[in-house]
Amino acid sequence: MSAFRDQPADHRYQQEFTDADGVEHPVWAEYAIRGHARVILHVEAHPLLRGTGAAGQFMQAMAEHARTEKLTLIPHCSYALVWLKRHPEYADVLGS
Repeated sequence: MSAFRDQPADHRYQQEFTDADGVEHPVWAEYAIRGHARVILHVEAHPLLRGTGAAGQFMQAMAEHARTEKLTLIPHCSYALVWLKRHPEYADVLGS
């Protein structure tokens, strides 16, 4: 697993995870900027990572990043919305 990174020029968060064969693949989120908030438009995991928990680990890293950077996350993506609702420990980064 690589480090979570923000790619501001692309309005994208990304992290690489290793599949069962040892090959790295991305999980990413596209976002829009709204002041100190990031509107999460779409979260996607590479097909070989689906069902492995990589997207959940990515969401945790994104929430930690938001907390560290004093950002809020506004989920428009259904996956991000459900994940954040299921993890009340990150309520402080959930925006509306």
